[in-house]
Amino acid sequence: MTHLRTRGFTVMELMIVVVIVAILAAIAVPSYNQHVIRGNRTAAQRYMMDVADRQEQYLNSMRAYTTAVDATGLSFPAPPEISSRYDFTIVVNDACCGPNPNWQITGVPKGAQAGDVTLVLDSRGTKSPLEQWN
Repeated sequence: MTHLRTRGFTVMELMIVVVIVAILAAIAVPSYNQHVIRGNRTAAQRYMMDVADRQEQYLNSMRAYTTAVDATGLSFPAPPEISSRYDFTIVVNDACCGPNPNWQITGVPKGAQAGDVTLVLDSRGTKSPLEQWN
């Protein structure tokens, strides 16, 4: 009587593969999440730099920074893919500073981005926290 060996994987072999895949996933997922957070931060920074450019253009043509706001509370509303991850506020200080008006935009992370840092950019080009700006 000959015994035919059936082809296939043993339970032990399958368990080893599952453990290897779990280890790889445990390493890859946090790295991927950090990559996504950095990408979202970069998009928010680009938006903030765009607001800075627009404020300077407005200053050159109107001799003051804009204080006009829309329904979102911002002079230049963020695109939905950015505003879903950051709350932005713009403060314009025309009255307090005499001939040197200034502004500051702040981006506070929210939702899945909540673990990230708060971004600040002002009319002098000061960026905070500096090490997080690309």
